[in-house]
Amino acid sequence: MTSSEIRQSFLDFFKAKEHAIVPSSTLLPDSPNLLFTNAGMNQFVPNFLDEREALHPRVANTQKCIRAGGKHNDLEDVGFDTYHHTFFEMLGNWSFDDYFKKEAISWAWELLTEVWGFPKERLYVTVYNPGEGDPAEFDQEASDCWSEVFKAEGMDLKIHLLHGGKNDNFWMMGETGPCGPCSEIHMDLTEKGDSQGSLVNGDSPLSIEIWNLVFIQFNAAEDGSYLPLTARHVDTGLGFERVAGIMASTSNFTDFSRPPSNYESDLFKTIFSSLAKMCGHIYGGSVPVNRHDLSVEEMRDCAFRVLADHIRTLCCAIGDGILPGNEGRNYVLRRILRRAVLWGRRLDLDPGSFSQLVSPVLDTLGPVFPELREQQEVIRKVILAEESAFDRTIDRGIQILDKITAKKKGGIGGEDAFLLYDTYGFPLDLTQVVARERNMEVDTEGFNKEMEKQRKRARDARKKDVVSVSDKEGGAASTQFVGYESNSLKDLETEVQEVIQSNDRTYIVFPKSPFYAEMGGQVGDTGEVVMEDSRIQILDTILDNAGQYLHHIEVDTVENLAGKKASLTINMERRLAIQRHHSATHILHWALRKVLGEHVKQAGSLVAENRLRFDFSHFEHPDSEQLHEIEALTNKRILENADVNWYEVPFNEKPENCIAFFGEKYGNVVRVVDIGGYSVELCGGTHVGATGEIGLVKIVSESSIAAGTRRIEAVAGQTAYGLMEGNYDLLMTLSQKLSCKPQELEARFASLLKQRSALEKELRGARKKDVAALADELASSASEKSGIHWVAAKVDVADPNEMRKLAVDVSQKLTASVVVFGGDFEGKASVLALCSPEAIKAGHKAGDIVRELAGQLGGKGGGKADFAMGGGKEPGKLEKALEDFLAAVK
Repeated sequence: MTSSEIRQSFLDFFKAKEHAIVPSSTLLPDSPNLLFTNAGMNQFVPNFLDEREALHPRVANTQKCIRAGGKHNDLEDVGFDTYHHTFFEMLGNWSFDDYFKKEAISWAWELLTEVWGFPKERLYVTVYNPGEGDPAEFDQEASDCWSEVFKAEGMDLKIHLLHGGKNDNFWMMGETGPCGPCSEIHMDLTEKGDSQGSLVNGDSPLSIEIWNLVFIQFNAAEDGSYLPLTARHVDTGLGFERVAGIMASTSNFTDFSRPPSNYESDLFKTIFSSLAKMCGHIYGGSVPVNRHDLSVEEMRDCAFRVLADHIRTLCCAIGDGILPGNEGRNYVLRRILRRAVLWGRRLDLDPGSFSQLVSPVLDTLGPVFPELREQQEVIRKVILAEESAFDRTIDRGIQILDKITAKKKGGIGGEDAFLLYDTYGFPLDLTQVVARERNMEVDTEGFNKEMEKQRKRARDARKKDVVSVSDKEGGAASTQFVGYESNSLKDLETEVQEVIQSNDRTYIVFPKSPFYAEMGGQVGDTGEVVMEDSRIQILDTILDNAGQYLHHIEVDTVENLAGKKASLTINMERRLAIQRHHSATHILHWALRKVLGEHVKQAGSLVAENRLRFDFSHFEHPDSEQLHEIEALTNKRILENADVNWYEVPFNEKPENCIAFFGEKYGNVVRVVDIGGYSVELCGGTHVGATGEIGLVKIVSESSIAAGTRRIEAVAGQTAYGLMEGNYDLLMTLSQKLSCKPQELEARFASLLKQRSALEKELRGARKKDVAALADELASSASEKSGIHWVAAKVDVADPNEMRKLAVDVSQKLTASVVVFGGDFEGKASVLALCSPEAIKAGHKAGDIVRELAGQLGGKGGGKADFAMGGGKEPGKLEKALEDFLAAVK
């Protein structure tokens, strides 16, 4: 079977079992604790947590996954064996409180043995059996289900049904949250198939786990207890590359004499074929006996595997809008690309070759993941740009490595190896290769210590969330927000629920409020609260973790307010200005995606009353024409005066073209903001009723804030009008002063600049003549003593650089000389001395002369014997100091 046939047969099988086939989620995970989507279950976490209802009680799909950072990191192993990958597909089937262990187990066995034809006698299964201190009880239910399967097949339970503890057979989402026992299915790939299960979980390439069936039935609480869940789920993960590789390596289970390899399937053969044409080498499939001592053949085959794996990772990640950069997941991508480029040099690939491997990836994965074809030009451009930039860095890294190896004959230290890894992108394995070529060792223990320090820094900085199943009955009372409705924005009657004082600030909490609390990039509302005879200003509104709106008030202390009647009114002028900027942000986002590409994703925003800031993912600086088009499209949409509608729908029923944002947590019900049908986003902010209310948008600046992340700052509404009005007034003023029409200003300025350039050239010529005449005058005034000509004077020149040139000219006119000049530049004294070889031989040193003079001027200076410069902050003493110096010489 081909890889496409395997994938499709899996989906067809579970579709026949009444599963809904859903697309893969993006590689950009919702969880802030994950670098990448690393398992098929990631997109279903909200279903497991009861935060969102499942689309269907039974679901199946193939999920793009990356494991190259954080807890699950296979990067450094890729290439050295035949089963590790940074990118892989995980085939999975899920049940959300529907079927459970019996069905999951029987269907897994049916697909493997009856549909795909896996030899039954080569399959081994593990079930959960807790060790000392492990959670829960022995998984009797799973054991009984498997026992029934094996008895029906006439197979020996003692051989094929094995036990495992928490590390292998108990799955947890995190330290807390849904969890449960699992059953793993392993394949015996020894030539005779007679290992009797002895290799299971023994880290042997001849016994590979192919499928994990997870049974989510407990909730791990913060106190360490494991309580049964009322809703039980099934979560399975089948290694697609492993299954395809096994079938290819064994010729569909007919020949087990060859070593098993995931890289034998057509998923990689297509890439290998393109790579072979590029480099002139052929992939041989060899595996290193010792990764620290590679033969030429092993080196070549490792390089083939590295490049084939890494190009798949980069294509899929960039296709999902994750670009190489300097931090977090973006930095991991940059390391993967650099590792591939460095290994590519081992195949004698020309610079820029790596990006040519995008095409074979599109051939194999494009039909399954259409976003790859949609973003193929972006993928190529990003990889080529990164590759070109790194080619320059490689040369610098090689120079550093040369210096290290030249300086340290015994070997390369751990800190140096980590510097090459962290700063120049050299993976440890390649540093070791280069070191071996130079008969040197690498301090891997020291390298690992430095790596652990970096990981600790990352762990300390990483946000930690407590994962738990939603408590639908309890929790802190959140504030009811009523600020979407216009009739609630003025004189809203309510009462004071609580007064909170924290960090020298006072906050009031109301059970309901029209004040928008700062979130989603939109700033909080301001206004006032009226209670009996008092009128208190509300300076800001923020949201606490319990969902309460905290209204920051201007007074320091407020007593006995709880329970008092209150009337709330927001600052409408400010709110309207904020709404204009928020709706403008949505339209600007649409225009960016329209002009730059669908890969553009929001990476942060600020919406205030007088400006907006929008951060977005993009790999290069938009040129002026693109920025003009973005602004023009935005204002064209504004002039259309389309209605801005918002409504709430279940998350699973949101429109297909609706944009959701990374890092946001969405519940069962979400708020959709629809602007004219073309901009549709999930958003909790406040907006205008129609786009015409925005008036105008003007882009103020565009800049880079990080590798792969750009920032646009813009203004809308009255602020934009004020900016344009100011610019127009300035334009008219300049036109009047230059006696021309506004449209003639550019030509007039060009003419003025040309005139200025000509005058400056003429001035430089005249100045040069003056300096030449001054040099003649100073040379003729030289005093001679003991065969040395002495010149010391305060000179009137443009700057210290011109003073230096003058000293050289004077010195060249004299045979043996000491030239000392001083000047007053912008209120500071500057002195220099220039001594000819004859003067130096006679015992005179420029550094000593300048040091002495600068000291008299309240400063310091020095230099070499032939030339020195210095200065001081007392230029009034300069003339006398030079006169005294010359008098002393005479």
